[in-house]
Parts: sequence; structure tokens; C-alpha cells
Amino acid sequence: MVDLFDKAPVAPLAEALRPKSLDEVVGQSHLIGPGKPLRLAFESGKPHSMILWGPPGVGKTTLARLTASAFGYEFIALSAVFSGVKDIRASMEQAQQNLALGRKTILFVDEIHRFNKSQQDGLLPFVESGLVVFIGATTENPSFEVNSALLSRAQVYVLQVLSDDELQSLVRRAQTSELPDLELDDTAVNTLVGYADGDARRLLNLLEQSASAAAVAGVTRIDAEFLQNALTLNARRFDKGGDNFYDQISALHKSVRGSHPDAALYWLCRMLDGGADARYLSRRVVRMAWEDIGLADPRAMQIANDAAATFERLGSPEGDLAIAQAVIYLAMAPKSNAGYMAYKQAKAFIQSDRSREVPNHLRNAPTKLMKDLGHGRQYRYAHDEPEAYAAGESYLPDGMPEPDWYLPVARGLETKIADKLAHLRALDAAAKLQPKPPVT
Repeated sequence: MVDLFDKAPVAPLAEALRPKSLDEVVGQSHLIGPGKPLRLAFESGKPHSMILWGPPGVGKTTLARLTASAFGYEFIALSAVFSGVKDIRASMEQAQQNLALGRKTILFVDEIHRFNKSQQDGLLPFVESGLVVFIGATTENPSFEVNSALLSRAQVYVLQVLSDDELQSLVRRAQTSELPDLELDDTAVNTLVGYADGDARRLLNLLEQSASAAAVAGVTRIDAEFLQNALTLNARRFDKGGDNFYDQISALHKSVRGSHPDAALYWLCRMLDGGADARYLSRRVVRMAWEDIGLADPRAMQIANDAAATFERLGSPEGDLAIAQAVIYLAMAPKSNAGYMAYKQAKAFIQSDRSREVPNHLRNAPTKLMKDLGHGRQYRYAHDEPEAYAAGESYLPDGMPEPDWYLPVARGLETKIADKLAHLRALDAAAKLQPKPPVT
């Protein structure tokens, strides 16, 4: 009788191809190439604490393991998702035992951003004492997610997504060493690389699934059509709450501001494809209209609001079109941040200035007492003045100079607004030359 448990488990393709030396690592040449920071650290003979920051599947765990191997250190790995203070203490006890045997330890904490402040603080004494060399891996910006005390004791290295060429070389390596009987045409390789989206682990998992599907189907040559039928191909890499999310929002906003409709559509569709909340995107589009177009084209605000309302009525995917067309309109609209900058300057002035009194002529006077106190006295009703403008009148607190916060640009409707302002200022200047009426 055959014992089903006699056979050793077969390592996944991603594990089977895990590099055994720095020279086998695919990608990250900016860190491990000749003369680059991590290469020099390896060559120095002395490891240091570090934080490896980058998206999934770019080699963070691999580099941590290679560090331990290169320096002959014991390797203790923790996952911040499943570990707590108890696990940290147990790891430190193991590190103490290693030291007693003359062995030094590297402590690797995957997803270090998942540890709370007290858990991260719990690592500090052991890192400071040199009991362990700490290596943390994170997909989130360590500036926000790692305690400053721990961050100051570790060098941060930023890992990049793998390029198409690097992923293609990984496919060739897998075929040579692990899948020699599997043939993929160029369209299949390009399809796998496209859906891997810079993630080596995802690429190798897809390749392994493809090989299994091919074996079941009895084929040895795979093309793009086979992959589309045999695999469930996931959406592009997208993190709804992390740096990748805010980077893409930033790219969308800057493409609109830069009047590049195609780039704006690219980033909008990337985010929609990745599962971003279209309601959030529609709110950001409204913000863009007010911040970057402003009064240069008031229709932009209306179109942005209408797009948001259309999405609320139709939902996705029909409502996505309204947001897309709003983005195109905003990208091509005349740009002005004059209103936005005026608001920011006024807000900053108020926050730093004293509380100034309302001048008497601007005060409300609904009662006889208020009128007797001079509230509203000498107020000039603009509609009774030539051009419905009280030339020379002041509407600011007494003694406050004209701040000139709002400076319309020479684009779109603001060109006409600028002309109107210039005309009114000319009326003010002429009025100041006229004798003032006596105070009654």
C-alpha cells in the first residue's frame, strides 16, 4: 500500500527559483549593482539594520535571507501579521542562545508596518544593544508607518518593481531550470509579464499555474489564447490605502493640471481597473475643478459636479464615462489657481493676525440703539452709485491695507475678471482725488 505522506512536498516555483546569491537576484540593480549601496554593504563584511521598502514580489524577503547567508548569521523571521510581543520575546531568547553559541542573528520582520507602536518599541532595546541585526520589510511608506526611533536606527532601501525585460529573463530562467519541457510563444510571455505587473512572485505563480493547466490539457506549447482560457488573470497592482494609491491620484491630478488629457485618462482608467472607488475619484475631480481651473472656466465646476451626480445615478460602468469626460474637459480647460492661492493667503493671514473690529459703516444696524452708536453710518449702497460701484469705499477693517490676494490670470474668463478689477481700481484711484464729504 502506498503511503500518500511518504512523498516530500514539492516547493512552489517561486521558492525553487529563490536566488542563492546576490548575483542571481533579478532586478534592483540600483541597490545591488557594482558600487551600489547594498552591494557595498555585502562587500564590507559587516551587516547593518535596514528597512526594505517596496511593492510585493520585488525581492525583500530574498535580500533579507541573502544577507544572513552572506554573513553567516542565524536567520529568525517574523510576520507582523501573525506575531505579537510574545513572539518578539521568544525570538530574542533564541538570539541570546545563538550568541552564547558564538552565532549572531538577523531578525527579519515582514510587513513591519503591521506592528503597532508598542510592538515596534519592543524591538528597540535589542537593536540598540546589538543582540540582533534588524531587517524590516514593508510595502508602506516607513516615514509614516515605522516609529521614528526604530527608523533612525535602520537604513532605508527603496526597491523597485521589476521591468518587463527583467521579468522575461525570469521566465527564461524558470524554463531552463524547472520547466524545460514547457514552450511559451512571445505572446504568452508578454501576457504573463503584463499581468505580473512588476511582481516576480506573481509572475512565477502564473507561470506555474500555466504549466499545470498545460499538463492537464496535454499541450506543450502555450500561447496568449490558452492563458486567457486557462487562468483567472487578476487586475493590475493597486493598493487602495497605501502609497501606490496616493501616487496614482497625484499623477491623475498633475496630468489634469498639466493639460494632458490622454495621461489623465490613463491614470483614471488605471485606478478604476485596480478597484478604486469611483465616488472618491469623482470627488477628487470636483476638487481639481476648483483648485486648478477655478474662475478661468466656471463650467468646469458644473461639469465635474454633473459627472459625480451622473455616477450616483448610473453607477459603474456607465457612470465611469461621465467621470472620464469630466477629466478630459478639465485637462483642456484654461487653468487658474488664483482663487485657490487667494483663499490660502487669506486663511494664513487670519490665522496669524489679531482680531480686527468691523468698521462702523459696515456694521449691522437693525435697532435704534445700534444706529445711535453709529452702526451703518455713511454706508454707501452700491446699487445707488454709478456703475453700481461705490468707488473709493473700504470694506476692510480700519487700518488694514489692501492685501491684493486675488490676482486673476490672463486665461479664460479670468481675463475679463482682470479687466473688470483694473477698471474698478481705476475708479477707486479717481475717487481718492475727490474731496471727502463731511461726517454727519
